[in-house]
Amino acid sequence: MTLDRRLTPATDRVALDSLCGVIERPAYTPGQAARLIVPLADLMTAPDGRRDRQVNFGADVTVIETRGDWCFVQAALDGYCGWMPAAALTRDLAPVTHRVTAPATHVYPAPDMKRPERASLSLGARLSVTGTEGRFARLADGGFVPVQHIGDQPASDPVPVAESLVGTPYLWGGNSRWGIDCSGLVQAALTACDIPCPGDSDLQRDAFPAADGIRRGDLLFWPGHVALAMSPDLMIHATAWTMAVIVEPIGQAIARIDAQGDGPFLGVRRPPLAQPAAIA
Repeated sequence: MTLDRRLTPATDRVALDSLCGVIERPAYTPGQAARLIVPLADLMTAPDGRRDRQVNFGADVTVIETRGDWCFVQAALDGYCGWMPAAALTRDLAPVTHRVTAPATHVYPAPDMKRPERASLSLGARLSVTGTEGRFARLADGGFVPVQHIGDQPASDPVPVAESLVGTPYLWGGNSRWGIDCSGLVQAALTACDIPCPGDSDLQRDAFPAADGIRRGDLLFWPGHVALAMSPDLMIHATAWTMAVIVEPIGQAIARIDAQGDGPFLGVRRPPLAQPAAIA
């Protein structure tokens, strides 16, 4: 059996208990629940290795192996696996109540916008809010974020979520306002609507059914690339062509990508519509 490295919770030494009898390793573990406490962390192929994807503040992970200053983890959001610094994680799992709904926000040491910010968080960061003071939400760790930038309900339409990131610089494997790639943009937009979405474009293409025609919210695919349809004629995507998130006519994009030799157009997939639910 060939398992996808990106989604297989196992190192060369340790695997999750669920893989016992599926793959052979010297040891198996139930894993340890942990949460990201830094604004952003890379999921790497190896300690100090290449970035595959990123996870945002408040992301829940399962720690499978700790090796020195590094942990091998599986992200709860999409099952993606990789290495990250152990110092980026905590075992303190306060209830998550909100998430960042603005493209980005700041964490302040007090409910005062004139104080120097303590950190910057990106769209989708998960928060444990314990109360409010004026126009600020108090976090379980004592920081404060503007209430205008957070929400406790999912978005209803992935298109405006993606549009809020127009101009974000392109970053291979990026998943944040500071840098994002094509599949990261799609995942951020769908996840904001509580639509489960894998992290890479090939996995996204496999996850959703094919569709005839193009409508708002559909995903458009090329080899190694994905875009989100805003209408039958327009799409939004993070592209290395401009090194940014842009809006582009679909017909123009299909012709340009084909002319560059990066085609062919692989067709349309249709995620389900968002379903209202509480933040989890």
